[in-house]
Amino acid sequence: MKRRIAVGTLLAAASSFGVSALAWKRWRGQPAAMSATVHPPLSAPEKLGTIYHLGHSLVGTEMPAMLGQLGGHAYASQLGWGTTLKQHWNDGQKMPGFELHANGMARIQAKEALASRRFDVLVLTEMVEIRDAIRWYNSSYWLAEWVRFARQGNPAIRVYLYETWHNLDDPDGWLERIDADLPEQWLGRVLAPSEARKGTGKIFLIPGGQAMAAVARAAEGGRIPGISSREDLFRRDKGGGLDTIHMGDLGAYVVALAHWTVIWHRSPVGLPHQLKRSDGTDAQWFNEEAAFQVQEIVRDVVARIPYSGVPPDRLRGRIVSTD
Repeated sequence: MKRRIAVGTLLAAASSFGVSALAWKRWRGQPAAMSATVHPPLSAPEKLGTIYHLGHSLVGTEMPAMLGQLGGHAYASQLGWGTTLKQHWNDGQKMPGFELHANGMARIQAKEALASRRFDVLVLTEMVEIRDAIRWYNSSYWLAEWVRFARQGNPAIRVYLYETWHNLDDPDGWLERIDADLPEQWLGRVLAPSEARKGTGKIFLIPGGQAMAAVARAAEGGRIPGISSREDLFRRDKGGGLDTIHMGDLGAYVVALAHWTVIWHRSPVGLPHQLKRSDGTDAQWFNEEAAFQVQEIVRDVVARIPYSGVPPDRLRGRIVSTD
């Protein structure tokens, strides 16, 4: 009886996020989902000078560069090809596609960086397919290992899990996966069980997938001048071929706004929108009207996510340019 009640409770919670009973049964071979704890919000940061990004190509090089321009901070990153948190921990520079990037500071490997006490913020993400990462690579355990290690180096470090997305042609639907995977996978099977491990502490969420989905829905509803589909947020090759998972400049800007809003606890409305790529060339950008609408959308997404650690009342107002 107790088991039936527990499963019924989880199904009811899943349904509130649009997860069907059929989807629940399909995924029940994974570790049990947990309820993520909504923590008291973080205090607004007084100053953040450095951020470390740990992940793969859905972090990439352009998004951290755009975030650095918005935040005025130095940053470094360790990236691989579709890399798991476990691979980052065990393999380091031996992992496929190992790359270090930095701006405003020397390139530095993740473990050395986090042991140095030089970083104010750590942002991590897990590989996708997220279901496979959870099932085969014990995502919650390795997230906890990284968080504990980071807090040993700097007990005051702010730690975030960056939620991403899957291929546009995913058979279960791109928007549908983003809607369902947030409560079921990212929160229920990665963040919550990681926090339950001794010594991990609080981990907050950067809703990158939710921001991309919200902007895509607005574009496809005709509400963003200059773009009309989710594909406009994604990269294309020189021949115009669509990359179905990697964000282009417009997508990188959306995700950078989500990071900025969560990390700085401020509304992104009014932020600059004409930014540079990591190589110093001009990025593609939204026009002024579209940028304003995208910034409002991202602000509203973060305000709706209680796991971000940002009280909605901190997201009022807009940035006023002094140029």
